Amino acid sequence: MLLLILLSCGTTKQQLKVQQLKVEGRSAFVGVQTPEPRLSWQLQAGKEKGVKQVAYEIKVASSPELLKQGNGNIWHSGRVPSAQSLDVVFKGAGLKSDEDYYWQVTVWTNRGDAAVSDVEHWRMALLDTLEWKAKWIGLDTFSVTDAPSQTRTRLAARYLRKETTTTKPVKRVTAYISGLGLGELYINGNKISQDVLSPTLTDYSKRVPYTSYDITGQWKTGRNAIGVILGNGRYFNLRDFGGKPSPITGIKQVNYGFPRLLLQIRVTFADGTTTDIVSDPSWKVTDQGPIRANNEYDGETYDARMELSGWDQAGFDDAGWRQADPMDAPGGALFAQGNENIRINDTVKPRSVHRTSKGSYILDMGQNMVGWLQLKVKGRQNDTVRLVFAERLKNKDTLYLANLRDAQVTDTYVLKGGDVESWEPRFTYHGFRYVEISGLSSKPSLDDFTGKVVYDHVPSIGHFETSDSTINQIYHNAWWTIRGNYRGIPTDCPQRDERVAWLGDRLMSSYGESFLFDNARFYHKWMTDAKAAQSENGSLPDIVPGYWLQHTDNVTYPSAFIIIPEMLRKQFGDKTFREYYPYMKKWMLYMWNTYQKDDLVLKDTYGDWCVAPDEGSDAIWTNDPKRTTDGGLVGAAYYYYCATLMEKFAALQSLSEDVVWFAGLREKMKRAFNQKFFNPQKGYYANNTITANLLPLTFGLVPEEKRPGVFDEIVKGIKTNNNHVNSGIMGMMWLMRGLSDYGRPDLAYTIATNRSYPSWGYMVAHGATTIWELWNGNTADPLMNSWNHQMLLGDLLVWYYEYLAGIKSDDAETAFKKVIMNPLFPEGLDDVNASYQSRYGLIKSHWKKDKKELIWQVTIPPNSTAALYFPVQDAGVIDEGGKPVRDRKELVIRGMEQNRLLVEMGSGTYHFRVRLQKN
Repeated sequence: MLLLILLSCGTTKQQLKVQQLKVEGRSAFVGVQTPEPRLSWQLQAGKEKGVKQVAYEIKVASSPELLKQGNGNIWHSGRVPSAQSLDVVFKGAGLKSDEDYYWQVTVWTNRGDAAVSDVEHWRMALLDTLEWKAKWIGLDTFSVTDAPSQTRTRLAARYLRKETTTTKPVKRVTAYISGLGLGELYINGNKISQDVLSPTLTDYSKRVPYTSYDITGQWKTGRNAIGVILGNGRYFNLRDFGGKPSPITGIKQVNYGFPRLLLQIRVTFADGTTTDIVSDPSWKVTDQGPIRANNEYDGETYDARMELSGWDQAGFDDAGWRQADPMDAPGGALFAQGNENIRINDTVKPRSVHRTSKGSYILDMGQNMVGWLQLKVKGRQNDTVRLVFAERLKNKDTLYLANLRDAQVTDTYVLKGGDVESWEPRFTYHGFRYVEISGLSSKPSLDDFTGKVVYDHVPSIGHFETSDSTINQIYHNAWWTIRGNYRGIPTDCPQRDERVAWLGDRLMSSYGESFLFDNARFYHKWMTDAKAAQSENGSLPDIVPGYWLQHTDNVTYPSAFIIIPEMLRKQFGDKTFREYYPYMKKWMLYMWNTYQKDDLVLKDTYGDWCVAPDEGSDAIWTNDPKRTTDGGLVGAAYYYYCATLMEKFAALQSLSEDVVWFAGLREKMKRAFNQKFFNPQKGYYANNTITANLLPLTFGLVPEEKRPGVFDEIVKGIKTNNNHVNSGIMGMMWLMRGLSDYGRPDLAYTIATNRSYPSWGYMVAHGATTIWELWNGNTADPLMNSWNHQMLLGDLLVWYYEYLAGIKSDDAETAFKKVIMNPLFPEGLDDVNASYQSRYGLIKSHWKKDKKELIWQVTIPPNSTAALYFPVQDAGVIDEGGKPVRDRKELVIRGMEQNRLLVEMGSGTYHFRVRLQKN
């Protein structure tokens, strides 16, 4: 992220700065496709408190020189009286394809000062599909070394090249590339960008992404060589079952065909003229390069003896290569990718290596991670090194591979011989902690290996630590799990023969993840995938993109299409729920018209997935009917919650008829739900499971006078399970907040810190460094036993930030324009230190307490406000900066609310001392 630290504008307030200018959520962006980009910025105010923006002025120009002259020849907003600093819509003249635009903002504040930003820029993509002159090309056949008749399908990589001559000096060169499934672009021997496993994953029959790169610095006046390597990715099917469902999962998989390339390079010369260099059948292609096979499930095979030295440089002899085959377009609409690509974002050095009784070596990375292993090796020509990846060990000398099902997870490297050779794969990835290495001619050292951690290049924006070691380790495990499953889509797991994006897994997880990572563009893209996946009749699948064809018309999983846009609205101020709204409504009407019975939509497939079985069991989930929630209740409750959100979305758009319709629908459903599921004599729902009571309580289905009794049943159920988790993922998404909101934060804290079964701490106690798929992941049947799965997190991360740290966005003043700080301060927890990089700036909440006092340090960014709730009734016991809060004019004491003292304030850093009892 580019930080623009700027001088103030000649005022007396020298601390005011404008930073982090962004277009469409990213700074210095190449490839903006929307004709109305949204512009955002942040303020910095040093030690000044209560700083608010009162006006802004934006200038957009066709060159930085014009901006320096004060000339916004593309757009000049004029001075706009407004506090808006996020997503200001560009309203200038029509933007042109492949053009650079430069912009600058001036802001004024309530302190009477102003600041001018540095100049930032963006470049447009190709705005009209008619501008695409490139053709899809590739190699429309199997390599002689491929195995087309086998179920496990691995192809040799395709290498494509073209040389071209530029005779005039260039001003700007942009490459627009879609290499499907995966593509890497090389110009004159240099790989372009740090992106890996690119482009992002989609259903290519619906949407085809292309990535835009500025390659001006790599382009020469004279002869230029263009090279592209294509891997399978998800375009060529990972498994071939002859058109039949998988014998393991019973689900069909999609095959789009052989890898293919679309590439257009636009060269803009210094004299203003342009030319396009495009992919077409005049290109050369070979599959006789060193990548002999690649598949995301099964690994990559690389034969260094077949390296093509200089293939991506001018003058290479490609006489032995064949002409590229023309290929059919994938079918989907081309779009400029707006979400981040995957990169190597971290590295891990192994903890230990030991020789097995078989003569191989087992490497322990010390952390369950996602990516691959880079190795350095020296040996004879033809020596073959094999690396097999696993999350756990069966015994000291044997990997545990049973939970990987049919994934072969093997990388192979054939040495060319001579000096030390260094290698890492390009077109595969693994979920692993352990690697078994065979074929080495000498004992390796730890320095010979580096783990490469790969995931979408989304910034980490949260920090969280406490005085409790169990909570801290669970947070660490969650962080590794989340980033390990960011793969252009939110995958369920990274290691076995699955790695798909189930909508239901992210209903609430996406919300918790948003405190750790800036996942706004990631989830916006995924929701656009979901919109594209919607059937004409309104039905939505369970998995998006549909690499697995799973379409059951249940309520809960597709409800992510409504619930996740609400997360984006609240956490990031993303208003694109407006874009999705007609499609959300279409799904709601389809489900109602197709499955409504007695004013309820009871359609459910998965129920309250993965309720823990008895400890020590190898079962995947419990079969105890007393602990299994009625699927119809789950479906009906979630449909009601979706109607609640739809009513909100309609109100935010002033769609008054829809507001009335959804309100009436909710009233009918509430009445029918209680008639069907509530037992008035016993005061609980259905068979009295945690989830059966928690969902109606959380979603507002329980009559007000019945709520205390229903909550008591939840508490009884948890106590019956010895104060442990006693629900599946549909209940877990609301459990920690539900317990806290209804007066039992102590019980939530007990659940959060348990280390006995079933609990997150139990995973920690058994050596987990990520979150398991199953509560009994150490004993369960390997069929569904991933050790890197986020779905069991439920609402835990939301509870960490909003309830323990007290960092929560107001529902109306979204994106943390107003911060709600109302921490729990649970007994037994003495210290919570958290921060969150919101779109307005850094928010901090660090509190320490003992029996006598509470010390609370808070930071609120400029242009935001905060509401703090103190666990006292008398403002006289609170000091800020060594002075009574009553004497601080920047603090407004609002009185008692929720049995706490409410104090409101503007931006700045505050140091509070609260006397909890008399000294």
